[in-house]
Amino acid sequence: MTSIVVLGSTNMDLVAYVPRAPALGETVTGRAFRTIPGGKGANQAVAAARAGGEVAMIGAVGADDFGARLRAGLEHCSVDTDLLRTAEGPSGTAHIVVDDEGGNAIVVVPGANGTVTSLDHGDEALIGTADTLLLQLELPLSVVVEGAATARRLGVRTVLTPAPAQPLPPELLATIDLLVPNEHEAAALTGLTDPREAALALLRDVPEVVVTLGAAGSLYAVRGADPVAVPAPRVRAVDTTAAGDTFVGALAVALGEGRPAPEALAWAGAAAALSVQREGASTSMPYRTEIEAVFGSLGETEDRDEKETDSA
Repeated sequence: MTSIVVLGSTNMDLVAYVPRAPALGETVTGRAFRTIPGGKGANQAVAAARAGGEVAMIGAVGADDFGARLRAGLEHCSVDTDLLRTAEGPSGTAHIVVDDEGGNAIVVVPGANGTVTSLDHGDEALIGTADTLLLQLELPLSVVVEGAATARRLGVRTVLTPAPAQPLPPELLATIDLLVPNEHEAAALTGLTDPREAALALLRDVPEVVVTLGAAGSLYAVRGADPVAVPAPRVRAVDTTAAGDTFVGALAVALGEGRPAPEALAWAGAAAALSVQREGASTSMPYRTEIEAVFGSLGETEDRDEKETDSA
């Protein structure tokens, strides 16, 4: 079983479901409201655990009811929370509006996440036991840089989701093995709107890049080879919240198991396709048996399409 450590955020998602998102200054009537455990770090931890990884979480929750619920939610998904700190004050929150097309807009208030500014000895030791360290940018940048440098020193694969998008310092990029932006983050990092061009530009700083493209799938780029497009299953999206985190968590498991990159991306794409058909963040994330079923059906579809082409 592949071992994954997540250094990242935990938030309580406060989700309002609306026919359409309000314009500035406008009020709309929602059809439902839910509180759902989330945060990019916790989401990736849950996704990886459900996909079959052995997962531990480094971060912080607040000394409030949300904090207790966030910790319990991770533990319920078999994520090790021994090094998940409890900080004075409120937990992080994400205020999310989801429209009837499955699109979302999000405001994140860091809360306890902002207190995680450096690693302690226990954190370093835990990272050293992992195959992969997953990182995002909802914690202070100082600890992200430290975490990546620690993983590099200990020979642990580093995977960074550069979200929320911000300029990445050279010392961080120098320690990242795989960068996984979505197409908007890739554009923000490079100034290039074409995902292929953006991926190639990012290869100047990191050895491997995966640009996620939503319903269009993903694009894999590695130095010395042409980028490879990997399509996604066609599904009707209900809620795209945390689809990217589901993808990254599943991808970390697939790569840790030694799957070739294109196969790993297709497997992770199957996980993301399942998640967008359900409401919520962590609550939408599929289990390994579900991912395998969809992934298997992709192979059957490809075989059927090839046979139909041969007989035409």
